Amino acid sequence: MLKKIFRFLLKAVIFIIIAIVVFLAVVFIVNIISNKTDKDKIVPYGQLVPVDGKNMNVLIEGDGKETVVLLPGYGTGAPALDFKPLVDELAPFYKVVVIEPFGYGLSDVTEKERTTENIVKEIHEALQQLNINRYTLMGHSIAGIYGLDYVNKYENEVTAFVGIDSSVPTQGGLDEPFPSDVYKVLKKTGFLRLLSKLTEDQLIAPEVNDEMREQIRIISLRNMMNPNIISEGENFKPNFAAVENSKFPKDLPVIFFLEANNTDVEGWEQLHEEQIKDLVHGKLMTFEGTHYLHHTRSKEIVENYRSFMEDVNKGQ
Repeated sequence: MLKKIFRFLLKAVIFIIIAIVVFLAVVFIVNIISNKTDKDKIVPYGQLVPVDGKNMNVLIEGDGKETVVLLPGYGTGAPALDFKPLVDELAPFYKVVVIEPFGYGLSDVTEKERTTENIVKEIHEALQQLNINRYTLMGHSIAGIYGLDYVNKYENEVTAFVGIDSSVPTQGGLDEPFPSDVYKVLKKTGFLRLLSKLTEDQLIAPEVNDEMREQIRIISLRNMMNPNIISEGENFKPNFAAVENSKFPKDLPVIFFLEANNTDVEGWEQLHEEQIKDLVHGKLMTFEGTHYLHHTRSKEIVENYRSFMEDVNKGQ
């Protein structure tokens, strides 16, 4: 009797092991096939600009006399598509330039570490290649960190800075090490794709048509935790620390559009108030919404940005 039970348990264990191996193999193979088929489905947009021996994708819309340069938040799969509501509101008045940094959107992946210094230098080189020398810098989330460094390095080029729920150097929450190895394994085995498939309703995207939403999904899957995104995550702490003592130039107009009642970061509004308190032209506004305010509040963002700049120009 005991031998029969043992044989049954042994067969059960072997069956479970085989099932797990088959499952892992299926997930892995499906990921490889899907990566290839998805690549063929991507519809190109924007233009490729040579930067540091690689190609950086840039979308330009509108033909206004003044230029607004848009920078994405961390891990935004397809920035040019993610910013569509904001681009649509800005384009009637400005020349709008959406930068897709290396590892984002349709840009190449670079071998260079994702430090603030490298990221800022590459963005500037892209704009130089396009002969864009005067512009407002408008950035979402972590672009608040890169933007702070940028406006100090290229103060003579930037006419204003606009932060969309943008990060600040002293916000904290960076003590935990970035789980690079976990993300690499999930990416390589195909489990990142599986998890995304199981939570399709969680795709972060603006209200766009089905075709564009599908493009955002495909490009986001392609870029999710690629080497540049992982490197950027690993550099969170040093990148924030690098600008901890930096301030916006006193004469630079700065306006922040923040998520109202943010509970993720203690003192979110106060941290931004601190950044603008000594500026000649500084303003902060809050809107009901999520961290991705440009998905739902683009009209208000553009209206208030234009009004802010009109007041700035009247006072000069």
